[in-house]
Amino acid sequence: MSIFLNRSSVVIVQGITGREGLYHANRMRSYGTNVAGGVTPGKGGQTVEGFAVFDTVSEARRMTGANVSIIFVPPPFAADAIMEAADANIELIVCITEGIPVHDMLKAVSVLPANVRLIGPNCPGLVSPGESLVGIMPGHVFSPGNVGLVSRSGTLTYEIVDQLTRAGIGQTTCVGIGGDPIIGTVFTDCLSAFEKDPQTHAVVLVGEIGGTDEEDAAALIARNEFTKPVVAFIGGRSAPEGKRMGHAGAIVSGSSGTAQAKVEAFKKVRVPVADSPAQIPDLVDAALAQPVRH
Repeated sequence: MSIFLNRSSVVIVQGITGREGLYHANRMRSYGTNVAGGVTPGKGGQTVEGFAVFDTVSEARRMTGANVSIIFVPPPFAADAIMEAADANIELIVCITEGIPVHDMLKAVSVLPANVRLIGPNCPGLVSPGESLVGIMPGHVFSPGNVGLVSRSGTLTYEIVDQLTRAGIGQTTCVGIGGDPIIGTVFTDCLSAFEKDPQTHAVVLVGEIGGTDEEDAAALIARNEFTKPVVAFIGGRSAPEGKRMGHAGAIVSGSSGTAQAKVEAFKKVRVPVADSPAQIPDLVDAALAQPVRH
């Protein structure tokens, strides 16, 4: 089992004839992902490195049966690409693009149908180890197992997964939700999905300063809507107030969004918070030894 993505997922790449789109289409195919082709308007009917190219997402879906799309489209056009995929009834849309105007994203998320899931934008994608990789993450650090991971940070995701794998702790699905102020899928969505996945026995949650997503996750745990063990890490603890650190969403305003507020929210619901990524494997081992709360 896994969440959102598995070996039967059929993937198309929006922007496949661009440098990034083609490079990562090849990487995903090498991992074993079923990449059925891609979309570049005006280049339909061509083939690029073995990938069929279509003019529109709806045509690509009709011809390939794709249910997942990954977007490598420049920022001014990326929100339209999201909406085109949603209009074509693609079930899972993964938007890698960084720098999409907030106003464009507000419009895009407001029209997403309930049956369409958006991961990102400004995210590294997601991996169900041994089954499918959709994104820009290095596949070799992942290993199949029983721990889910959800993260706002791309590079911290790879680092922490690498440490888990080296410690013999495999993963069900690892989701990089992205660091922008307006994103599709948030921590609570992922926790709810992991709650329903029988193979996921614990979850690592990697947050960062800014916003209230981590506090919302703690509130979900407090309501007993997520009952499996969680280990957390908060990036950006040393960031000065009012200073944006890397991600557009990682900015502290007043007392909201501070690392301390997030750490305290998790500690109130008895979620251990690692001081460094190196502590996470031991904390996960300890968490897996705990009985599930009901």
